[in-house]
Amino acid sequence: MIQELINRYKRMRTEHYLRQTYQYSYAFVGMGQHSLTNLYPVLHYLGVPLKYICVTSERKARLIEQKFAGIKATTSLDEILNDDAIKGVFVSASPSSHFSLASQVLKSGKSLFIEKPPCQTLEELDTLIDLQRLHGIPEHRSPTRSLSPVAMVGLQKRYAPAIQLLKQRLRKEHLISYDLHYLTGAYPEGDVLLDLYIHPLDLVCFLFGKPDVVAVRQVTKNSFLIMLQHPHIVGTLELSTAYTWTAAKESLKVCTRSGFYQLRQLEELTFEPSHSTILGIPKEKIRARNKTVKYLFQRNQFSPILTGSHVYTQGFYSEIESFVSHVENGRSEAVTELKSVRDTYELLRALQLYAK
Repeated sequence: MIQELINRYKRMRTEHYLRQTYQYSYAFVGMGQHSLTNLYPVLHYLGVPLKYICVTSERKARLIEQKFAGIKATTSLDEILNDDAIKGVFVSASPSSHFSLASQVLKSGKSLFIEKPPCQTLEELDTLIDLQRLHGIPEHRSPTRSLSPVAMVGLQKRYAPAIQLLKQRLRKEHLISYDLHYLTGAYPEGDVLLDLYIHPLDLVCFLFGKPDVVAVRQVTKNSFLIMLQHPHIVGTLELSTAYTWTAAKESLKVCTRSGFYQLRQLEELTFEPSHSTILGIPKEKIRARNKTVKYLFQRNQFSPILTGSHVYTQGFYSEIESFVSHVENGRSEAVTELKSVRDTYELLRALQLYAK
């Protein structure tokens, strides 16, 4: 009896996965290490119909067609944009080329998934938002579908299970302060603010709302100590490349009236309730008590299943699934819609004034 129920559950789970099919075709622009490690595996798992891969090298294009059966490799973005069968385009190329590529995709009326950073400046972001509005109703699209194609930015932390849970919990809390640390090794290959620090800066904007910069101290070339004031909370951030990549650290502690939350590497979220007082005297000083820590989320690193993989806990799986779902179902709003990152870009512009 029990074994029959187990077998039935496994069968239903498998059939549910096999029924998850898509009616439109998609294209991918770029094939770097980030895409190969974090994005392409998710597309393959979901069974997203990828028709084109666009790269800049003819040699790489030939290798792609040898490696990926049934996919056409091209060096022409126009070939993709002129194909009415393509409804969504993933772009993960050189950050300096993202604005130009995103602009062309939006002008074509196709939906866009653009890896971070989508552009270099706030002015360029506003241009992309306007392009989405202007070219949102291509002639070949049915008027019953969304008035505007979706345009999502690849800021996957917003989709991470631990972040989604934390955001839900914080809605019910009286917020006091937070402390964020984002510590890595040297980063000589790009713009540290746009390429690296955009992640923690976007995260605090997403969790706590639009910030005002209270103070900034640049302690080394690419290291900052920052204090921000949000509508209902104040926070400090340490963003630094003065540490090491082998033991890179990302942590967030949020203090609330009921206790504090601790987030570690997006893989563990805990909550420690505040200790009560008597006439302002902490009870824990009167009578020692064991510390109570509630584990709200923890990555399962034992079982080799999807929800225990880094692409899931880091948010890559959910952001790609969300994009494809929006394209297929005609919805234009998403957690990382272009206009949703304006606060992040305003914060980036403010910090760029301090960068030397």
